[in-house]
Amino acid sequence: MSWRASVITLFPDVFPGPLGASVIGRGLETGAWSLDTHFLRDYAHDKHRTVDDTPAGGGAGMVLKPDILAAAIDDVAPADDPRPKLVMSPRGVPLTQKRVRELASGPGAVVVCGRFEGIDQRVIDARGLEEVSIGDYVLAGGEVAAMVLLEAVVRLLPGVLGAQESHEDESFEAGLLEYPHYTRPQVFEDREIPAVLTSGDHGKVERWRRSQAEALTAARRPDLWAEFKREKP
Repeated sequence: MSWRASVITLFPDVFPGPLGASVIGRGLETGAWSLDTHFLRDYAHDKHRTVDDTPAGGGAGMVLKPDILAAAIDDVAPADDPRPKLVMSPRGVPLTQKRVRELASGPGAVVVCGRFEGIDQRVIDARGLEEVSIGDYVLAGGEVAAMVLLEAVVRLLPGVLGAQESHEDESFEAGLLEYPHYTRPQVFEDREIPAVLTSGDHGKVERWRRSQAEALTAARRPDLWAEFKREKP
């Protein structure tokens, strides 16, 4: 059974979008994973298919109604569905490669795409939604964030990306950012490929790549570097 993603959204037509391209799209075509989208307005009760209302206590914007969203979640993921239920939110726990690997090892995910000011807290609590953030910024809605999450997960699924080595040297997999890459031509605008990479000495190449990864991580992500040093003194 393939890894299954179910997305609840006000804009189902934007999917698969980038998820239908390149290796991720080929994985979708070959059945390595599957994607189904669910239009939130289909669960509304009134003729206008209203899904939002004004925030309790006042304030700007609108809030997604708990009864409508709960009905959608219950239909898409009944009580016996083992998949985690995620909601994309700027106040969520930051998405990490570790969490991506955990999701990739499971049966799939149900992803709720928020809109407006957010969703009623009661449905988050009642349905056990895991709030996930892709960064310290705010988007117009959760659809793009959901695509980011799904691409990060799907590329780790067996048969999607290719050789296992493609994963092992990537940023975050070993606690470090990835080292620089080069390819032909040997000289580009007076800049040469570092000689060590064309030396044929695999030991030297690996040591160079490791030193470059460590230097980049220390310079650009001191938080990751500090954690790396704690775990691997």
